Amino acid sequence: MRIYMIAVGHRMPHWVAEGYHHYARRLPQHCSLHLVETATARRGKSGNLIKWQQEESDRLLEAIPANSKIIACDQRGEAWTTDTVAKYFQVWMGEGQNIALLIGGPDGLAPACLERATRKWSLSALTLPHNLVRVILAEQIYRAFSLLSYHPYHRGS
Repeated sequence: MRIYMIAVGHRMPHWVAEGYHHYARRLPQHCSLHLVETATARRGKSGNLIKWQQEESDRLLEAIPANSKIIACDQRGEAWTTDTVAKYFQVWMGEGQNIALLIGGPDGLAPACLERATRKWSLSALTLPHNLVRVILAEQIYRAFSLLSYHPYHRGS
């Protein structure tokens, strides 16, 4: 199974790339994590938030590999425990389907992305910086696979 983290934005701070890669390279080959970056909409002093959001979401949707299960990261989605994340990944591995995790830009995801998603995952009730979400997601994916393989990294409940 391949997991595609499809995110709006290029040129992230060094610590974001380092944090993401720290966890992504620790995953087993049969569950590899791949980052796909799309461009942020050009914003001006007077602009249209909905237009920018739609432009970014269109790019995210175009970047989704064929036959992938789509999971939208959205503050209004379901809050999952680490155990829930592990159970979902176990089911998805069994289905042999690739996963596309969508991370919106500063203005979030447009309705088109949310409608295409099989599930909507809320990482927190807090509003998180979209670049930090990359690191959090990579860590949670690694933690879920550690839990499934009984690796000592996960020492939760």
